[in-house]
Parts: sequence; C-alpha cells; structure tokens
Amino acid sequence: MTIYLDNAATSFPKPEAVYQAVDRAQRESASPGRGGHSRSLAASRIVFDAREAVAGLFAIGDAARVVFTANATEAINLALFGLLQPGDRVVTSTMEHNAVTRPLRALQEKGVQTVKIPADERGFVDPDAIKKACAEKTRMVVLSHCSNVTGTLQPIEEIGPWCRKHGILFLLDAAQSAGLFDIDVEALGIDLLAAPGHKGLLGPQGTGFLYVREGLRPTPVLFGGTGGNSHSELPPEELPERLECGTLNTPGLAGLAAGIEFLQQEGLWAVRTRESRLLAELVAGLKEIAGSELYGPLATGFHGGAVSFNLTGRDPAEIGFLLDHDHGVQVRVGLHCAPDAHRTIGTFPRGTVRVSPGYFTTPEDVHHFIAALAAIASHPVR
Repeated sequence: MTIYLDNAATSFPKPEAVYQAVDRAQRESASPGRGGHSRSLAASRIVFDAREAVAGLFAIGDAARVVFTANATEAINLALFGLLQPGDRVVTSTMEHNAVTRPLRALQEKGVQTVKIPADERGFVDPDAIKKACAEKTRMVVLSHCSNVTGTLQPIEEIGPWCRKHGILFLLDAAQSAGLFDIDVEALGIDLLAAPGHKGLLGPQGTGFLYVREGLRPTPVLFGGTGGNSHSELPPEELPERLECGTLNTPGLAGLAAGIEFLQQEGLWAVRTRESRLLAELVAGLKEIAGSELYGPLATGFHGGAVSFNLTGRDPAEIGFLLDHDHGVQVRVGLHCAPDAHRTIGTFPRGTVRVSPGYFTTPEDVHHFIAALAAIASHPVR
C-alpha cells in the first residue's frame, strides 16, 4: 500500500473525469485556432470551455482576461516582467515561493526595488506592515495566498481591497489556495491572479493561468504565432492572444476544465471542510508524537493544505526516506523552493518534512501516516 501525502506539490490522484477528458482531447482534437477544419474547431472549443471554467470559478467577468500558461511560475513571471519597469517599487514578504522571489531578484538587476516584509514565526504577514511599507510610492504588492511551507493563510481580504483603494497593483500567488478557498477577484481587489492547474484545481501538469484585470496591458514575454493576425510582425493587441503564443496544451486544458467541473459539483465548501477535518486529525496526531515540532498555524481556520514538522535531532531527509521506504508514505522534505520562508520559521538550511493531504486522502491514510511516524520516532537514529 502506498499513501500519497504530497498534494501541495501536485494533486494525486485526479478525478476520473480528468483522465478521460485528457484522453479524449488527445484522440479527437488538433491545434486550436490553427485551422477551420473540425478537429481544429474541436480544440478551440476545449480551450474556450476551459477559459470559461476558470472565469466562472474565480468570478472573473470577462473570460478573455484569463491567459493560459504552462504553470503558476510562468504566470507570475508574465505579470512581473510584463508590468514592472525600472524605478518601480514592489512590496512582498519573506514567505514567498521562489516563483516570486527569483523573478523579483532578476528585476532588481534592472532597477526594480523590492521590499520584503518579515512574517512572524507562524508565517503570518501583518497587513499593517504591508500598508506601512507602501507609504512610499509602490507599484505592486505580491503575496502568496497560502504558504507552501507552513500552510499559513494570509489576510488578503484586508490587503487586496486596501491596495485597490490606494492604486497599488495586487498580484496574488494562488498556487496553494486555488480550488481550496473561494477567491472572488473583484471582492478581494485582485488585479493579477496566478495559479497552476495541477494542484488544488485537480487538473494535469503543464497547465496554469494568469488573470489580468481590465485596464492592465502587460508586455508579452514570449513572441510567436497566435493563430491569427498572421500578417503582422507584432503580437495582437487584444487578450488573451496578446499573451498566448505557440500551441496551447489543449489536452491539459481539457483536463483542467474537467477538474474545475468536479470541484464545482462537489462544492468548494465541501472540499474545504473535508480537508480541514483531515488537517485537524493530522495536527492532533503530530502533537502526540514525542520530539515532533510543528510549524505554522495550528488552527485549521488559518491554515491551507500543507503541514510542516521536524523530529528533534533527526534530519528531514531521513524521515522522508523512512516513511517512503519502510511505510509506503510519500511526503516531501527539504526547503520546498522557499528558503526565505524557512529562514523566517527557523528551519534553514535543512528545511522540514511537509505533509499535504488532498481531496482523495482518507482518515485511514492520516492514521497510517501518524502510526508510521510514531514508529520512526520511537527508534534510534540509524
């Protein structure tokens, strides 16, 4: 028996409808927007339906403002490199993934100023600290909605509308929250929303999107064929074609649409309730294990899907190996592509063991994991 508890990296398994949609698209469609024949039109319909599905889930009024990418990282890069100019100032936090930290570091070389707001030991970012940092003219605030290390949920319902009121762009990295929390881009003041398709949205890898609020016009970071406007050497002016070039991942988008449909049928509230119960059992079980140290918020109301912990005196890599090799439990160990977050919570450079249940995780899976970890903790270091 193998138990998969690494859903913060990619969700597994997918709903059966996702596998079927990908297979059907592979067998029955061709390139979207690259012809007038029936297979090309079928592919275009797949892309259209996926765009509409994303727009519906996130309360996006105009589906054309949804730009498909290969992942959330590409979407974040598109937003940052497409909108920031030398002299601009960006406020972010110490809890960001490298998908935010690295492009901002590269932009610093081009004259963009970055200010990192320290989070507390549980990974929370104080909204008042964000506001105070924006006293100096600021172009953009960039935050992860939910930490991929500690699961900490940030108070974007306060930060986003405040940014909108003060004319500051708000880019939200929803890699760990899309599909788990209700996100209304207008109600939350989100100007730019980046998310992958393969995590909480239950779609395939190689899918993602960037939502771009009306009035914003990012510069493309990739140039090439768009299927239309072929007479011009310049990219189209209108979205989404302006920011989408090359052949889209049509089978992946078919799977993404199926994943979103599954979530809507189940209901986000039901999905969140199910995972909150698993998290509560997970945290309670970890607290009972001698030598375990938990990071991030312990109350599920302030927590997304990832839980990080260590065992005193034990290397996270050792724990992950033993869980997998001896007990058939698959977790993630290390720095999780977020070194600043580990510096913040005091786990740099070794990192943590991260456990992340998903929609298809069962209470029995959690109980098996806790029993396996207890057995490891009770034995001396090898």
